[in-house]
Amino acid sequence: MAGGPIDLIQLAGEGSSVILRITGMKHLEESGPVGVLEGEILVDTAFVQGRTPITVSPEDLREWQEALDALDAGHDIAWREHLSGPEVFIERADEDAYAQVTVRDRAESPTSVTVTVPLADAWFDDAYRRLDLTWRTWPIAED
Repeated sequence: MAGGPIDLIQLAGEGSSVILRITGMKHLEESGPVGVLEGEILVDTAFVQGRTPITVSPEDLREWQEALDALDAGHDIAWREHLSGPEVFIERADEDAYAQVTVRDRAESPTSVTVTVPLADAWFDDAYRRLDLTWRTWPIAED
């Protein structure tokens, strides 16, 4: 899958989904070998469908790792909060069997959407695998 799209985040089930799909890499000339990943967040429910572009930096990937660790430990998380571009909030609900995922896009539009999806224990192994695959497929340099 070298260079092909990767779903870094995939929260889906029961007719609803929130996906962060990485579609490519862009090198930042002024930063030497450092680059950013380009992609989009896709939200799909029976009621609403939407997408918003996103760029993901090496720091964002490190923070996603930390967010996964906190979520796995039973905590709610905020990822990319207060940054330019979309933000993702995940709250554990219903004795941790479900999560409420909120995507907020203050940069492009003053819009947010909250989706409830199942959050099984197996999801975490898959989420860490997706993160590792993203690093291996597009080895953007560390800041």
